[in-house]
Amino acid sequence: MKPKIGFIGLGVMGKPMAKNLMANGYALIVHDINEAAVGEITGQGADTANGPAEIARSCDAIITMLPDSPDVEAVALGAGGLIEGVRQGQLYLDMSTIAPRAAVRVAQLLSEKGVRCLDAPVSGGEVGAINASLSIMVGGSKADFQEALPILEALGKTITHCGPNGSGQIVKACNQIQVALNLVGMAEALTLGAKAGVDPAIIIKVLSGGYAQTRVMDVRGPRVIQGDFAPGFKSRFHFKDLNIILESGRDYGCPLPASALARELFSAMLAAGRGDLDHSGILTVLEDMAHVQARTTNPGS
Repeated sequence: MKPKIGFIGLGVMGKPMAKNLMANGYALIVHDINEAAVGEITGQGADTANGPAEIARSCDAIITMLPDSPDVEAVALGAGGLIEGVRQGQLYLDMSTIAPRAAVRVAQLLSEKGVRCLDAPVSGGEVGAINASLSIMVGGSKADFQEALPILEALGKTITHCGPNGSGQIVKACNQIQVALNLVGMAEALTLGAKAGVDPAIIIKVLSGGYAQTRVMDVRGPRVIQGDFAPGFKSRFHFKDLNIILESGRDYGCPLPASALARELFSAMLAAGRGDLDHSGILTVLEDMAHVQARTTNPGS
């Protein structure tokens, strides 16, 4: 018999994830501050609860999908939080992207109540959440990972046990470093080419055929040169992740100079009021500095 799952956090990512769990036969009890999102999910058969503690008392496993470390700590450890309702042997998966240090702290305190904790951040954006094709990075015990695997398989395709508690968040931070630097590199290349008079579509074509090819360029390159910055992953969220990355660098004594530069570029993007654009919109910051727009003259590119 499949466990009943308590799901907290029905945002851009959480809502389609909850729907996929229900589509795979899991009974859900949900909670979110957005009543419309709760209504949509309960309208499809989920139950609802008044808060995290009630969620914990009413289910076998718990998933949280929340914006940042303070949100997870408040839901898990705060007044009326999970810690007030959990029981021995319960499984808790935090699928938010938070600071590794926070993930370890939550796991340590909940484990004192007998809860088995996994940090399981995801990559793949809203499309991956909708299509249940997320990449999921998991920190925690191997045995708890194996027990949670059927739940995770309803949400993603690439599911990797990374090590003890906090390891999932460390790997997610590594992922976000690579993505941010790929985005900045693509933006600089397109801006230089455009400033020199080369059609950005030519730059994308040539770079995609050689060693400079990246997944970022494959997916976002053709869109940005058309001026399409509709969000798949909003810039303000990547800025939040870069803050987590630099915090983690300080915690582990690891210099991250390129990430620090990327963070400042994303900070400039937010200051310009573009935080809700896709993170590939970092191109606009480079364009502003160079006084040029990297747009193709061939609309069919």
